[in-house]
Amino acid sequence: MAEHDYDGEGRDGDFLKRKSLKDEVFEHLHRRIVAGKYAPGEWLRQEEIANQLGVSQTPVREALDLLVSAGLARRVPYRGVHIIKLTSAEIVDAYVMRLLIEGAAVRVATNIIAEDQIAELFDILEQTRNLVTLDDMSTQRQLNKRFHMLVVKASRNLLIRQIYEMVSNSFPDWMLYEYMFRHPELLETSLTREYREHKAILDAIAARDAETAVNNTIQHIRNLSKELNSFLGVPEEMLREQEVLFGLVETH
Repeated sequence: MAEHDYDGEGRDGDFLKRKSLKDEVFEHLHRRIVAGKYAPGEWLRQEEIANQLGVSQTPVREALDLLVSAGLARRVPYRGVHIIKLTSAEIVDAYVMRLLIEGAAVRVATNIIAEDQIAELFDILEQTRNLVTLDDMSTQRQLNKRFHMLVVKASRNLLIRQIYEMVSNSFPDWMLYEYMFRHPELLETSLTREYREHKAILDAIAARDAETAVNNTIQHIRNLSKELNSFLGVPEEMLREQEVLFGLVETH
C-alpha cells in the first residue's frame, strides 16, 4: 500500500521491520505529515499511534521527540505533542533569517569547505535527482534539509550553525511539500527546479566562486518566497517589507 493511500485505520505495523522502531515510526509519521494526513495544530496521541502501529508507546514517544527536533511538531508540557501551526508573520521571520544566515554561511563555506564535504553534497544532490513522485516527498524533504545544513556546517561557525538549525526548523518547508502533495500537477516542475538550483549552488561552491554561490543561494530562497505566497497564502507585501527592513536588496 502506498503511504499516501493509508487511511489511518487499523493496525499498520507490518512495515515497521527494517530499522529501529523509533526511526520507522518517525518516518511513518513524517510521511503522513507531508501527505497532509495530520492538520496543522492537530495533537499526536501517543497511545493512539502505538495502537494503530501495533508497537509499544516507547518508540512512539521517541519518534515524537524526533518530530519536535525536526521542527514539524511542538511539545507542550502536560498536554503532549501537536503539529506545528505557523502564522504568516512567523513564516516571514524564518524566511528573512534564512536569507541573512545562509547568504553569510555560503560565502564563508565556499572559501574553506573540505573536499570530502563537497563530495558529500554531490552525493546528496544525486540522491534527489529523480525524487519527483508523491511517495518520494518525505525523503526529498529530509535530503533537502541535509543539503542546506551541510553547507552551513561547512562554514565552521558553531553559532551560525546553531542559529540556522532554529531557523530551519521554523521554516515551513513541510507545508510546501504538503501543498504539492495535494496538487501533484505542481510536483515535478517544483522539485526539478529545486534540483537545478541546488546544483547551481553546489557547482559554484565546488569552483570556489563565493559571489556566485551567494547569489544562487539568495535566488533559491527568494524563489521559495514565491511558493510561500502562492502555496501558503503568505502576503507578498509582508515578505518584501521585511526584506527592505533588513536591507536585503536583489542580488544578480
